[in-house]
Amino acid sequence: MRIIVDFHIHSKYSRATSKDMDIVNIVSWADKKGIGIIGSGDFQHPSYFGELKNKLEPAEPGLFKLKKGQSKARVILSTEIANIYKYGGKVRKIHTLIFMPDIYAAEKFSKLLAEKGNTDADGRPILGFSVEELVKITLDICADAMIVPAHAWTPWFSVFGSKSGFDSLEECFGKYTKYIKAIETGLSSDPSSNWRISALDSVSLISNSDAHSLRKIGREANVFDCDMDYYEIKKIIETKDKKRFLFTIEFFPEEGKYHYDGHRLCGVSYHPREAIALKNKCPVCFKTLTLGVLHRIEELADRPWDYVPPYAIPQKHLIQLEEIIADALNLDPQSKKVQYEYEKILSKCGTEFEVLLDLDEEQLQKNIPDKRIIEGIMKMRREEVNIIPGFDGEYGKISIFRKIEKTKEKKDIQMTMFGE
Repeated sequence: MRIIVDFHIHSKYSRATSKDMDIVNIVSWADKKGIGIIGSGDFQHPSYFGELKNKLEPAEPGLFKLKKGQSKARVILSTEIANIYKYGGKVRKIHTLIFMPDIYAAEKFSKLLAEKGNTDADGRPILGFSVEELVKITLDICADAMIVPAHAWTPWFSVFGSKSGFDSLEECFGKYTKYIKAIETGLSSDPSSNWRISALDSVSLISNSDAHSLRKIGREANVFDCDMDYYEIKKIIETKDKKRFLFTIEFFPEEGKYHYDGHRLCGVSYHPREAIALKNKCPVCFKTLTLGVLHRIEELADRPWDYVPPYAIPQKHLIQLEEIIADALNLDPQSKKVQYEYEKILSKCGTEFEVLLDLDEEQLQKNIPDKRIIEGIMKMRREEVNIIPGFDGEYGKISIFRKIEKTKEKKDIQMTMFGE
């Protein structure tokens, strides 16, 4: 049975997150997208945990469902923890995902963290102890918990980030490295770029939306062939079972906020080759550039760009359906016309992932009158897209039909992308 899983989202209790992100709405949108299992997000937050206990009940092993309604999607208890601490003479800022199969273990975890820091302030709490201690606490409470470095390459808050990270999993997790069975590649990288690093051969590469609003759910996800079972999925990830881990659903990584190097406030962005030629200094303010994911991967890579390891799980790059519709109609994705067309397409075709992944061109033509929307879907599948890479916290620009232009840089400083 094919199951699409998005492990990592946030609730309304996290900073800069939509007020609509409660568990009922989250599950409803998971159904709309075609997601079989969705992360709860923020389960350690005291108020949100109370809502989860009141509105969820046990379903299949290690999974939960809404007590009311006929929703299909199941919930896995998930959260993201920020640890900020000093190590090796440097301040480290690491975000880590925790998945739990047991509501009682999750409650114990929540209460213990509340003793160590302020978990009321944010759904993604900031705690002042090491990530090694976090792993120990988690496993002492629940041996079946999964622990995954979040958005592993993001410059400011990740295990390999250029501003605060380490150069290896062993350097970060020490004796607990053996319990790290996966990393989350994040929006600004994809598995193929991570394949270049032989040190990651021992872990699975998973992808999640890190959604802060309902419509962003499922923008990245994982596709398994298995039963609805936390423990089975955990085993597939830990053993890198290619027969049952079918593929990951990916952003085009250039669209991520930290793909290129640059300074957002100075309006400059560069491919790593260009940044290196500038000695990684901003030509506007003369400070060090924010080095993006592409640069950091290049620093640690020991394989060529086209290397595909024998264990590689396939990847598929997608654009969300509302964005394709908006591009085809030359409208804003938030416009009522786009949302109307989106709902109309789903009413005829099923879920969003059925439209993006499964229906062939003939089936799409039977259900979608607008040929330009169909053309957009087919072009996306062939990866015929136009992209200006994101940098320093600014999302990249992606389009299928519309012409996109690089934001004019301050002081008319111009650098061509990819050395062209």
